[in-house]
Amino acid sequence: MVTIGVSTVVPAAPETVWEDLRHIGRHVDWMADADAIRFETEATEGVGVCFECATRVGPIRLTDRMEVTEWRDAEVMGIRHAGTVSGTGQFRLTPCQGPAGEIHTRFEWTETLHFRWWLGGPLGAAAARPVLRAVWARNLRRFASRF
Repeated sequence: MVTIGVSTVVPAAPETVWEDLRHIGRHVDWMADADAIRFETEATEGVGVCFECATRVGPIRLTDRMEVTEWRDAEVMGIRHAGTVSGTGQFRLTPCQGPAGEIHTRFEWTETLHFRWWLGGPLGAAAARPVLRAVWARNLRRFASRF
């Protein structure tokens, strides 16, 4: 199991950031490792939403099955991963002060993941940590550039 965390500051208030982040189907617009999202539930927002995400990191391609486990508007979106990679993830938004005193948002992305034996188990997880951290940090920069 490996825990990976990245964060950035988005130049907008949490409510504004949430209005973009809440649209899970559009995460492929800023996540370089997400190719496509297909919902398995009629709902596309809130606790209980299930979806599959076609994911690619380098030569590794897999389908990540996810369920939303936590949803607090403008604060938190929690995810449970099931499938090839299992574990939990969370997007957390907290207000912070911008350089001129305006309200910005600290966007924290944390994942605790378990890799199957054929992905190298704990050794694969340790090797994946710096790669995933770099990919997700880039994803957050791409997200922040939308504001």
